[in-house]
Amino acid sequence: MLHQAAGSKEHTMYHGIINVYKEPGYTSHDVVARLRGILKQKKIGHTGTLDPAAEGVLPVCLGAGTRLCGMLTDRSKTYRAVMLLGCETDTQDTTGTILEEDREGALSLTEEQVNHAVMGFKGDYAQIPPMYSALKVDGKKLYELARAGKEVERRPRPVRILDIKVSRIDLPRVWMEVTCSKGTYIRTLCHDIGRLLGCGGCMEHLTRTRVDRFSIEDSLTLDQLQQLRDQGAVESCVLPVEEALQSFPPLCCLPEADSLLHNGNPCFARQLDWNRSDEWQAGAEDGQMFRMYDSNHRFTGVYQYQKDRHWWKPWKMFPM
Repeated sequence: MLHQAAGSKEHTMYHGIINVYKEPGYTSHDVVARLRGILKQKKIGHTGTLDPAAEGVLPVCLGAGTRLCGMLTDRSKTYRAVMLLGCETDTQDTTGTILEEDREGALSLTEEQVNHAVMGFKGDYAQIPPMYSALKVDGKKLYELARAGKEVERRPRPVRILDIKVSRIDLPRVWMEVTCSKGTYIRTLCHDIGRLLGCGGCMEHLTRTRVDRFSIEDSLTLDQLQQLRDQGAVESCVLPVEEALQSFPPLCCLPEADSLLHNGNPCFARQLDWNRSDEWQAGAEDGQMFRMYDSNHRFTGVYQYQKDRHWWKPWKMFPM
């Protein structure tokens, strides 16, 4: 979706999400900064950091779509990773300083041992975040402390490896595909697998292939987006906000409830048009999220059902 900026015949304000292919060498902040220059638009935000050396899918939110940033950060992600066994570094990837090496130990492993160790991480596990990360302890980012030569205790955090598979083994390297929950560090996963195998390990390369519905096949580099801008075709690659929320079922209100909806008020069952929402009349669960539309089928926001109050309460509004 796009809007014409006030007082300008040329400047366009975009609202939605662009599936950017982050190339190696860029930080997530770099991507946002360059995209602001390409689109001439300030209100842009990314949906979670991707290490500078990594590449792949980085959904970027535009305009009203920036309200989705936190929601997309919470979604599952899929990665292709190359793990280097027999080497541990301070950053848990090959960009860091080598702490220990055991190449002989890595080369002595069997494929069966490697597969068994990798598959053992499928499911829930407590992961200790790396020192070189943007997480904060006592108000300071861990990587800032690490660069100052300080190491602090980090509490394990629950993460979930939804799926993991080994696609190739050519020791000391192992190629993997991982689908995981938010907050999972793939380089820490490589480190932990190496520790379990007894030879150490780190991440050599990382490509993010999917974030929720956004896949690498549909992603665009910044150069491609600049070309689309020059052709006046950027809108074709901006996913509207409501389409990014297709996993939430839709609800429509009656005309008499439109003003309440537009002002961000809760909505009761009697104010909903069940002719267009009847499949959810009896099936809403406490805490369930819904896409809410007014009687003219204009998307207004995400509403959450609260069973104790028997109403749908605004959770995040998207005024356009």
